[in-house]
Amino acid sequence: MDELELLKKHWKKEEIEYPHVSANAIYKMILKRSSSIVKWIFIISLLEFALWTGLSLFFKDSKNAQEFDKMDSDWLLIPLSVVGYLILAYFFFLFYKNFKRISATDNSKVLMENILKTRKTVKNYVFFNLALMATTVIAVLYIEFDQDKAFISKAQTAAANGEVFIFYAKTILIVAGVFAVFAGILLFFYWLIYGLLLRKLNRNYKELKKLEMLS
Repeated sequence: MDELELLKKHWKKEEIEYPHVSANAIYKMILKRSSSIVKWIFIISLLEFALWTGLSLFFKDSKNAQEFDKMDSDWLLIPLSVVGYLILAYFFFLFYKNFKRISATDNSKVLMENILKTRKTVKNYVFFNLALMATTVIAVLYIEFDQDKAFISKAQTAAANGEVFIFYAKTILIVAGVFAVFAGILLFFYWLIYGLLLRKLNRNYKELKKLEMLS
């Protein structure tokens, strides 16, 4: 049984004699726990960014990456990267802002509103990461279709055999399948990490609602 549950039991037993002090103690405990959760959301988002950046740098010298670098892709991938980094930086700012705002909250109703805002920010962050990954895959696929000599040669052979539609359909389906696998892994990671933190935050929200009803 955690400290919060002990405080709640103590409050119920002696609510007639010490209602205000005990309720305030429980609120402070929820505030402290909520602030810690949001802080970890901020920290984990930064660690996640560092992980993906490190992996991209690690694979930058691979043979496939070097072949892709020879193609004329900067006109598309650089603006996409810049926009992606700017939006990610905005989410990091929101996570930090949510942490500071919750840490300074002195009202249960305001804390409840800030918890809801944090949950919405995390959900939008997850959606953006998936959308960015899908957009990047589409951009890379377009460049491969347009400039990869080996791919173009295979497409021309398929066209000569009257199988160009089947060739492109198979390619797109394979890429979509690989993307679905990686997206599933990413969603599982988000469910495991951010989902756990959001569930804890949601429990805090429910506890605050109970305090509001009893106050």
